[in-house]
Amino acid sequence: MGTRVDLVYFNAGGGHRASALALQQAIGAAGLDWDVRLVNLTELLDPNGRLRRLAFSPEDYYNARLAHGLTLGLRAELRVLQALIALLHPTLVRALRAHWRRSAPDLVVSLIPNFNRALHASLREVHAHVPYVTVLTDLADHPPHFWIEPGLDQHLVCGTPQAVRQALAAGCAPQRVHASSGMIIRPDFYAPAAASARAARRAELGLDADAPTAVVMFGGHGSRSMVGIAERLSSHQQILLCGHNAALRERLLALPGGAPRAVLGFTADVAGLLRAGDYFVGKPGPGALSEALHLGLPVIVTRNAWTMPQERYNTQWIVEHGLGRVLRSFRDIEPAARELCAQLPAYRERVAALRNRAVFEVPQILQRIVADAARGVRAAA
Repeated sequence: MGTRVDLVYFNAGGGHRASALALQQAIGAAGLDWDVRLVNLTELLDPNGRLRRLAFSPEDYYNARLAHGLTLGLRAELRVLQALIALLHPTLVRALRAHWRRSAPDLVVSLIPNFNRALHASLREVHAHVPYVTVLTDLADHPPHFWIEPGLDQHLVCGTPQAVRQALAAGCAPQRVHASSGMIIRPDFYAPAAASARAARRAELGLDADAPTAVVMFGGHGSRSMVGIAERLSSHQQILLCGHNAALRERLLALPGGAPRAVLGFTADVAGLLRAGDYFVGKPGPGALSEALHLGLPVIVTRNAWTMPQERYNTQWIVEHGLGRVLRSFRDIEPAARELCAQLPAYRERVAALRNRAVFEVPQILQRIVADAARGVRAAA
């Protein structure tokens, strides 16, 4: 049997599941003789759904609270969530300890925040020498107790220099901090595309082959803010991705507009649709940003009171690298889009300078960690 690897993820917002699936695919493509198991922490800790909100990603937790008018402010909400996790720490450790006994992994890789102290503590009680790795799926940490938990004998994979600096500042040993060139995105985003693919896809969607085109996307369920964006960009060609939100799609289809507009429901071909666009409009989530930028699209996003705390650095990073526009509100989307389109070649040049190979780099990093751990066990024997 090959090396047993547990990839721990949330089946919730924030792209954690997508990162786990992408990493599983990349490990297989790398030819490693590993038995990779996906571990859904939500199902593991709460199979009956009684504590489901505590196993949400922070994004889903905030959204659930906001929907019921219970917001204290996003930063305060995060502190509440972390306090609840700390209160439940002994219970979480007991449940996770039982899992590690059954699973008997040779390597544990976490792709989630907030729960790493419980995951690590429970693993150490059962398997003292199994390497524990946290792969950040955000561009930076949001301390304290978000991604980087000080004092743990863990490895950290960081996709930006900022995250590396944060890990070192938190006291992590330099040899346990590993830099990658970006966020993990699916291997199919690296598939070569013919030069004619963009024009062909636009023709298929009923769009003008030569008009600058916005791809508007807000995750798997869209966002009602897409209606205002579509209205304000009525003179701009658009591809609007509504995900599973059928009501939103119907509303967008009913809008009058001047320029051609393609309004789509759920699709597995996000890469193909991004390739058909010229720039991306959406929230500053690390996954969507990384996908769009990798395919050459500068971005337009917002930063305001409703921006997730862990995504605020993303907007700073966009500005620092000249990768797009950061607005206070999408009410300003039309002049921002006009300005970006007028300077599209310069934006594209800066975006093209990014070289994100993380999905291929991380399996190599994990392979080195496993090999080093095996040498350590043999030396101690």
